[in-house]
Amino acid sequence: MDLTWNEFERVEMRVGTVVSAKIFPEARNPAYKLEIDFGPSIGILQSSAQITRRYLPDELEGRQVVAVVNFPPKQIGPVRSKCLVLGATDHLGDVVLLSPDARVPDGWPVK
Repeated sequence: MDLTWNEFERVEMRVGTVVSAKIFPEARNPAYKLEIDFGPSIGILQSSAQITRRYLPDELEGRQVVAVVNFPPKQIGPVRSKCLVLGATDHLGDVVLLSPDARVPDGWPVK
């Protein structure tokens, strides 16, 4: 089923900076608990991301990522995920994070 332009425009993708990345032992699949700063208008949101095979927590902190910030919160174990970090999967099924190729202010929209 095709997505309409109006539906796509409702998806709010923003750039944010990972301020914290911690191992999420309660997750069913290996994952990190992320805190991502989307600037003053959105603030810091939590997310769970299954990116442990490609990234280490200290490599994520300070990195800018692209995420959808207007999905309803999703309870994942004890974490209430409030955004969905975006990535592409490689030939092994590992997630490769999407990020801007130049630093931009946190909260900037992706168009």
